[in-house]
Amino acid sequence: MGSTWSYLDMTALGPALDNARAFLFCNPHNPLGKVFERGELLELAAACRARNVMIISDEIHCDLVFDGRRHVPMASLSPEIAAHTITLMSASKTYNIAGLKTAFAIIPNAGLREKFNATRLGMVDSVNIIGLEATLAAFVGGADWQRALLAYLQGNRDHLVLAVRTRLGPIRMRKPEGTFLAWLDCSALGLPMEPQSFFLERGKIGLSAGDEFGAAGRNFVRLNFGCPRAVLGDGIARMEAALRSL
Repeated sequence: MGSTWSYLDMTALGPALDNARAFLFCNPHNPLGKVFERGELLELAAACRARNVMIISDEIHCDLVFDGRRHVPMASLSPEIAAHTITLMSASKTYNIAGLKTAFAIIPNAGLREKFNATRLGMVDSVNIIGLEATLAAFVGGADWQRALLAYLQGNRDHLVLAVRTRLGPIRMRKPEGTFLAWLDCSALGLPMEPQSFFLERGKIGLSAGDEFGAAGRNFVRLNFGCPRAVLGDGIARMEAALRSL
């Protein structure tokens, strides 16, 4: 399915990369839920390679994409791009094992891989055996569970999108193409305080503060819809009640 999002501003990105040594990229994107297409990835990779900028691609949500989309790994685009890419991965988001603190990096370039390992020694511990076994079990035997999860999350997403449109007044959101996170624009509410504080105080619901993702996110909140639908419904009702208090 083709993307409906206009996201990349290459005019702004190019100069920003001029003085960079690495580009930290997130795909699918947290908190926006954007799933990047092959053409967009090629454009990003070309801008980085032209400036000899390393790509660090966080693809931890890659198994959580909706509406028949397919995740395209940055390093899959070409051997040349792979040689300039570090891909960060984990089973933690899809299989809900974040507490086991197990992740891994895929680095096809042998020289870069040696530098990566040398740099982390004494700073980044090796993973624990329980986390390793859980990751192996998830990737080897979790396919049926993952498919059921994806269908449920897509249903939650659609439930939230409808609720925002019909029940939550001026709040706006783009339908997430992946992840279990929604980025809600509260800028039209005219709130007397930051939106996460408003919804915590008036609705007793905890949302991530938008400015945790940069100053431009000050009027946004991030909502996690990776939960039972009844919990999501209760959260929506609490937000609705909070808005009625204005």
